[in-house]
Amino acid sequence: MPTEEIRVRGTVQGVGFRPTVYRLAKACGLGGDVCNDGEGVLIRVSGSEEAITDFVARLQTECPPLARINQLTRTPYEGKLKFDNFVISSSVNNGIKTEITPDAATCLQCQQEIFDPFSRFYRYPFTNCTHCGPRLSIIRAIPYDRCNTSMSAFAMCSECGKEYHDVENRRFHAQPVACHVCGPAAWLERADGKSVTASMFSMLDDVDAVCTLLQKGEIVAIKGLGGIHLACDATQETVVQKLRQRKKRYHKPFALMARDIEIIEQYCIVNAKEKELLTSSAAPIVLLQVSDKKQLASSVASGQNTLGFMLPYTPLHYLILRRMNRPIILTSGNVADEPQCIDNDDAREKLGKIADYFLFHNREIINRVDDSVVRVIGDKVQTIRRARGYAPASISLPLGFQKVPPILAMGSELKNTFCLLREGKAIFSQHLGDLENAAAFNAYQENLNLYLNLFEHQPEIIAIDKHPEYLSSKFGKLLADTNKIKIYPIQHHHAHIAACMVENGIPLDSPPILGIALDGLGYGNDGTLWGGEFLLADYRKFQRLATFKPVAMIGGEQAIYQPWRNTYAQLLAANLWDDCEHNYTDLEIVKFLRNKPLKLLNQLIEKRINSPPASSVGRLFDAVAAAIGIYRNECSYEGQAAIAMEAIVDVSSLNNDKETLIYPFNFGFLDSIYCIDPRPMWQALLNDLQQQIPQPIMAAKFHQGLANAIVEMVKHLSQENLINQVALTGGVFQNCILLEQVTKRLQTLGIKVLTHSLVPANDGGLSLGQAVIAAAQLIHER
Repeated sequence: MPTEEIRVRGTVQGVGFRPTVYRLAKACGLGGDVCNDGEGVLIRVSGSEEAITDFVARLQTECPPLARINQLTRTPYEGKLKFDNFVISSSVNNGIKTEITPDAATCLQCQQEIFDPFSRFYRYPFTNCTHCGPRLSIIRAIPYDRCNTSMSAFAMCSECGKEYHDVENRRFHAQPVACHVCGPAAWLERADGKSVTASMFSMLDDVDAVCTLLQKGEIVAIKGLGGIHLACDATQETVVQKLRQRKKRYHKPFALMARDIEIIEQYCIVNAKEKELLTSSAAPIVLLQVSDKKQLASSVASGQNTLGFMLPYTPLHYLILRRMNRPIILTSGNVADEPQCIDNDDAREKLGKIADYFLFHNREIINRVDDSVVRVIGDKVQTIRRARGYAPASISLPLGFQKVPPILAMGSELKNTFCLLREGKAIFSQHLGDLENAAAFNAYQENLNLYLNLFEHQPEIIAIDKHPEYLSSKFGKLLADTNKIKIYPIQHHHAHIAACMVENGIPLDSPPILGIALDGLGYGNDGTLWGGEFLLADYRKFQRLATFKPVAMIGGEQAIYQPWRNTYAQLLAANLWDDCEHNYTDLEIVKFLRNKPLKLLNQLIEKRINSPPASSVGRLFDAVAAAIGIYRNECSYEGQAAIAMEAIVDVSSLNNDKETLIYPFNFGFLDSIYCIDPRPMWQALLNDLQQQIPQPIMAAKFHQGLANAIVEMVKHLSQENLINQVALTGGVFQNCILLEQVTKRLQTLGIKVLTHSLVPANDGGLSLGQAVIAAAQLIHER
């Protein structure tokens, strides 16, 4: 009788894969066994050829909801099986090549159980099964067994043990399985240290009491799945303002959670694709267009025309929101830009002056995992922050990268992620934040060490950003020196383009494509700051074909947070400031700038004192926004002015090719490459300001003009280079209007447009690009 060994690799542990194998093997009349090991799942089966073939086919079509088969191989088994029936064997520890499953939102069956008074899981806030629940957030080591998670602290009761060992039960080998009797517990504390008594609320339990507190206008810190959040009623302006002041997050939009889609639809327009994302096992924050039906507190997301909503993704959230008929804010439990708290004692210390109450539990969070953020542009999902629900699921690399050695890519300074590359797969970390914050940098090092240990990853190469002052680059150099590993410095915008190429499946040996990388800034090969680049690139190398005219960032980093600096620098670079002082003296922007220390600023530019020239399109957006009166004086986070300008665009003015509705740009040369010069745009904008053209019209004209200039540049470059594919990448292309306008115009020219979906267009996707460029360069060297 034929006997085979079937090796399955992918996301196949902790997702109910072995019970599925067992069920299908029994149905097909096969004998043998199945076990977890470091490579994934190993199956040995004995039966007729037809039965084995049917079994393999059904295994792929009836895969569990959270499982993903990356590779399935069948080989003859020479030994003799000792099993008369089919059994599930114990896990085997060997070299680790399997994947860790992302944390998954509560499945429908578990949702039903927590609200069923006859279920033993009634109102239990940590209910889960193999189809849902914690994964990455609680794991210490592979294989994903209970002893390797923070659930090892909780011994299963007899009832949970019975379900855990019952192969027909959906909790069979669900490692976090627990109940009221044996599992983690949640409790409520007052931030002032006073005791909480049941008589205060007369609620069902402490979790239910949180809803009452939120309704009364209190701020509650809630320990969830991958971190602690701060929550309050999103309809009460007073408490939202209080949260902003205490948290020191003065303007950045807050994330929201609502009990169900129906509540979200009272505030936002939700299409079918967005509903699918909201209700998926990843359950990300989805950016949704604001509707005119109902309004939240004005300071939830001032200056925005979108709101970031998510649905409950743990039983704890469902139980809290059961009686909540309006949205709540659910934002990271931290101060300003520090990492989200994950430990109870740490939260008491750091959040004690922000929250009025704490809802804690005693299941340890091993890995901090922020909420993911996505949006839908056209019919395509765009990932803005890749974390809970998506990380650390691997990304399959295109043809040509199957046999590269282990590589570690360190990522960027802002919106950091790191990436482990091996055997045709990229293991992409969750979002780790901005490393300029000391606590975030410490967390970055801890997470990196954890991943290297979890996956037993011993890199032979380390890839870093070329910027000499990035902490990720400095740390990468230290690791390389310490371990005698070769280091590959990778240009910032080349990495952006390579990341976009990877997720669009461009093979390693493909001819170069045109990549357009627009962002805040990145370190260029010439030692200057780039941020508006047209690169003819493959995975190994690139040629800079065009750029935007470099303009001084007066005060360096200050220019990011004070947009008027960029306006003045742009007007100077366009030789229009003298004209402003003579012909546009009544304009608000001119009056505003004349009150600044212009002589000092001029000296800083002339002597290049902390005022480096940068071809940054991000700063161009800031300059235009400030000129038309949007966040002119100060921003509290990068891109705030640009985002607010996008939000006010008069969409009825778009898709109109009349010259009067498009700001013009010039085309010239800079050091033998093409250059886009915004001078005529500024002249036209000043005229519009003088004629008191409404802000939404001017914002639309800028977006259309910029899109038109980009496409015209592509036309120029296409005449000299073989270009039939263009990759759009960098943080600026998170602007929906610009992305849609450029994409539509390029497609009209018959050019294939590559955009991001799996990884962020911003610096959050940079480590993937760094890793594949290093791999391509290594392959070429060999």
